[in-house]
Amino acid sequence: MPIIDSQVHAYEANTPKRPWATVPNWPDHVTGDEMVAAMKKVGVDGAIFISSFSMYRYDASYAVEVAQAHPNRMAIVKPVDPDDPDVADVVAEWKKTPGTVGIRIMLRKEEKRSASDPGFDRILRAAVRHDFPVNILCWDNLDEGTAIIDRHPETRFIVDHLGILQPRVPPAPPKPWADLPKVLELAKRPNAVIKVSGACTLSREPYPFNDIWDPLARVFDAWGFERCLWGTDWTRAFAVVNYEQAVKPFLETKRLSDSERAMLMGGACAKAYGWSPAN
Repeated sequence: MPIIDSQVHAYEANTPKRPWATVPNWPDHVTGDEMVAAMKKVGVDGAIFISSFSMYRYDASYAVEVAQAHPNRMAIVKPVDPDDPDVADVVAEWKKTPGTVGIRIMLRKEEKRSASDPGFDRILRAAVRHDFPVNILCWDNLDEGTAIIDRHPETRFIVDHLGILQPRVPPAPPKPWADLPKVLELAKRPNAVIKVSGACTLSREPYPFNDIWDPLARVFDAWGFERCLWGTDWTRAFAVVNYEQAVKPFLETKRLSDSERAMLMGGACAKAYGWSPAN
């Protein structure tokens, strides 16, 4: 079974040619070539490259370039804009683009956007029409995220980052798993799977982050390994863990059987996105 990272972000340096929308606490650049090299170094076969909203907002042109350069290693997902009245056409065009495997919506709590927002309705109807899974970022806003998933039972959702707000800098908050009961309840929705991405950033212990495994065991029990997609969320996690540290705990832990590891670290992702890296 190939190892597939369910969420990475790559990007060029901040230049007038392709300026960043914001400047997060990430490296000055992690290009597609550099991301693939980091993956190869630790035995990750492929990745779902989520175009960075922090840097590029709804412009996924860099992701398209990377997918063209690394078609056997990278599949791509773009955020789409619920305020765009023509967003259904955007989704249709994205479906025609080589290497695309999904779209993403963002439920940032500060926007106070309702689950019944007509922009979301347009996006999610288009996703069904074009057979795209929808990545949904709803950390710190799980109630609204759950409401959207319930409102659109015909849409396939992929819940980002365990649905749990994760730190951009250490240490993790005193109760990093406070929303875990809501995450376990969300598992009852048959049209959703969940990314076990960025989990190491929730640890309050040093590498290899042994305190993540008890809460993760509850996630695995509730969702089933066939609905859990391991990922690093690198480079967002850069200030907390390096890429190798986000991979090795899952490769080396004794808490997973070989079959569970294979499903978690690749099988579930390949199924959810309908994509696997080529040898």
